[in-house]
Amino acid sequence: MSADVGLRERKKVRTRRALVEAAIRLFDEKGYERTTVDEIAAAAEVSPRTFFTYFGSKEDVLFLQAEDRLDQLVEAVAGRGPCEPLGELLLRLYDLLVQGVDDDDELDIALSTARARLLLSEPALRARGMTLMFNQQPRVAEALQRAYPDQLDLISAAAVVGGFWGATGVAGLVAQQRGDSPEEILAAGRRAIEVIVRGVGPWASPRD
Repeated sequence: MSADVGLRERKKVRTRRALVEAAIRLFDEKGYERTTVDEIAAAAEVSPRTFFTYFGSKEDVLFLQAEDRLDQLVEAVAGRGPCEPLGELLLRLYDLLVQGVDDDDELDIALSTARARLLLSEPALRARGMTLMFNQQPRVAEALQRAYPDQLDLISAAAVVGGFWGATGVAGLVAQQRGDSPEEILAAGRRAIEVIVRGVGPWASPRD
């Protein structure tokens, strides 16, 4: 029985990966808006019904594991070192997000790059990403306030989290629009966090 279960799970992983790869290639070649679920399913050699077993919409393909990564951020904040300054934590959170993209076992590097480009360039996808981040920001803010109870109240923590997402998002978008490479886009995001770290002033380092 366990062998049968393992076989089914491996088949599910392969099917999901095939759908993700097919979708990103078609989005990149044809454009996100002009690609249909039927075309994605055909390219992955499955039925549209099978597609909807794995994803609720074609948007969902590009946001695979997004909520899991946000959970990882909350866990990282909760587990921060006792003497870790806020600025260092923000930089570590950004590096954690970048590592999550680099380590995505669903995609090779070319498809991961195409996915990032789509998320930055397609208005509908940017809006979905902003909505997802907006809905999750209060959780991260609450975790941040609990991690730094003597330095941040909940409003200050929310402002820091909003600055984190806003700075990295806009910096990445501007870098993408001027034609920067994926590596340069990620570097722009980290530079934006460094600007935020300077902006948080007395909270960036431990108090005397």
